[in-house]
Amino acid sequence: MPRTIRDVVFVDGVRTPFGKAGPKGIYHETRADDLVVKAIRELLRRNPDLDPARIDEVAIAATTQIGDQGLTLGRTAGILAGLPQSVPGYSIDRMCAGALTAVTSTAGSIAFGAYDVVVAGGVEHMGRHPMGEGVDPNPRFVSEKLVDESALFMGMTAENLHDRYPQITKVRADEYAVRSQEKAAKAYANGKIQQDLVPISVRRTAAADGGSTAGSAGETGWGLVTADEPMRPGTTLESLAGLKTPFRAHGRVTAGNAAGLNDGATASLLAAEDVARELGLPVKMRLVSYAFAGVEPEVMGYGPIPSTEKALAKAGLTIDDIGLFEINEAFAVQVLAFLDHYGIADDDARVNQYGGAIAYGHPLASSGVRLMTQLARQFEEQPEVRYGLTTMCVGFGMGATVVWENPNFDGGNK
Repeated sequence: MPRTIRDVVFVDGVRTPFGKAGPKGIYHETRADDLVVKAIRELLRRNPDLDPARIDEVAIAATTQIGDQGLTLGRTAGILAGLPQSVPGYSIDRMCAGALTAVTSTAGSIAFGAYDVVVAGGVEHMGRHPMGEGVDPNPRFVSEKLVDESALFMGMTAENLHDRYPQITKVRADEYAVRSQEKAAKAYANGKIQQDLVPISVRRTAAADGGSTAGSAGETGWGLVTADEPMRPGTTLESLAGLKTPFRAHGRVTAGNAAGLNDGATASLLAAEDVARELGLPVKMRLVSYAFAGVEPEVMGYGPIPSTEKALAKAGLTIDDIGLFEINEAFAVQVLAFLDHYGIADDDARVNQYGGAIAYGHPLASSGVRLMTQLARQFEEQPEVRYGLTTMCVGFGMGATVVWENPNFDGGNK
């Protein structure tokens, strides 16, 4: 019996403020699963007309699925968030594109008719679980020269991408990073980010407050986190110029033109459009197409280029049809390579209007939904824009792209 493919919509998205990983970070004493639970509960609070029993699946991504990020996180987080035990859940890993893949995987099931409403998101507590913790890469990768050893170190892959695009100099990457910080500060000043943040209660320690101890001996009480910790407003080209290049002597990648090591969680609600309308849920974006692509692992930052080409082709669109871009800023060079490929200026007003991961942080598996939440907010403000996309590079040589349609489109120029 033939099936009708249903339209899938992005109903809502939230995230925790992002923190710096490590003993001095705001989430040093906070569990990873508690972060994603807070995000799920906030989705339910913001959408009171949704009966939690109508949720058909909880898909939560984490790159390092051990400890408080293990145990089939989608299922355990759903129970901890107070969802009915009848609501199933599962975990996903596609490294940086984990939450994005949680969205696309469940969206495909919605389109097919298996689900009506889902929760999809991700979490990464890089302070508790550094990327690669407990991993044992097969020695064949290097011994048989399947990949260059640099593929295992994301910063080295960014340096390799600089080699491939010699016109992308360190100065140009630093200039891009300064703009990201400026745009993020402006977005905060204009109240564009706070609307989708979940305040998080945290236990503060002397280490987190700049001291040298952590744990009960250094405990200084509780605090409420309401803003992203990694942001560095006031960053200047001069302040970035002298930073070390840790991945290569006289290199181009620094802590200033790359995302840091971060902690944080995201969650989103997706639904079939007819179900969303029936339940009175908001329709913030309509999914048009998505695609993933593999590239040489040594230049994983190149990945968004072929994944975007595939996603646009599936949608019957060209890059000129895209009125807004949310590109994850794992490294400035990765964004600049994408822009160069498509002939887009470094400071094009359509790109990362609120700033990106260089300012906010990049807690790996959670970041895809941050991109979507920011794009949804821009769609709401700009009804003249019809199409936007969210895209990111993925560790070990992949790219991921989702094309979205603005349901508020008023027939404008795009």
